[in-house]
Amino acid sequence: ARRRDVSLEAFYRDYMAKGATSTNGERCVDDYGTPVVLQCAVSHCPAIEKWRDGGYVVEKIGDRTVPIEVGKTYVHDAWSQKLMTVRDFIDGYVDDVGEHSRDDSTKNVAYLAQHELFEQCPDLKRDIEEPMYCVLGTGSVCAVNAWFGPANTVSPAHTDPHHNLLCQVVGAKRVRLFAPSETSRMYPHDERKMANTSRVDVMHPNLEEFPDFASASFVDATLFPGDALYIPPGWWHHVRALDVSFSVSYWWG
Repeated sequence: ARRRDVSLEAFYRDYMAKGATSTNGERCVDDYGTPVVLQCAVSHCPAIEKWRDGGYVVEKIGDRTVPIEVGKTYVHDAWSQKLMTVRDFIDGYVDDVGEHSRDDSTKNVAYLAQHELFEQCPDLKRDIEEPMYCVLGTGSVCAVNAWFGPANTVSPAHTDPHHNLLCQVVGAKRVRLFAPSETSRMYPHDERKMANTSRVDVMHPNLEEFPDFASASFVDATLFPGDALYIPPGWWHHVRALDVSFSVSYWWG
């Protein structure tokens, strides 16, 4: 669903609170919430305009040293991490923060992923505002992470233990989501530290190796600048950047 101007009460009742809607439209009791795209939830933030300017990004954080993921995804053998400045990362891997490339190539892909960049740079943090929905529930915001990179960066299908609002600032992202009830069809990794990650390439599944995945149900969402996607705890989600992209995720509860 895509919704605009959702009140706190409606967000909690319809999406965050336990329960989901069954196929016949009736309310049923489950142990997970319901994803929703909150249109224009962060469109008022200065970051929407400012971060499109590559010069501004370099001015604010260009000399910061950050961990960069190099390779298709963290589940591939050729994947690695290295430290570099944001300036070198942009020069080497990101064409132009303000441009929107639909090139499908995955060569030379690198990603500033799940990094607490705003602890390093309070000036940048002032450009983005914590969504009001993060006050709901019993907890508080426990992580604010940046996700910045060229087109075709991918986060493989995985789950998170917290409520998550993925806020899109620059570019567009495509997200495929699977409910916790689909976990047995997602073939999680056996290793404990990777148990929240699927072994299936959900966009190009090998159904001979993972036959049960063929019956897994999913929903898709496309995020544009200003949108925020609510991902309830335990929902599997695969994320792909369609353009040069800058996102911010808020974990809470």
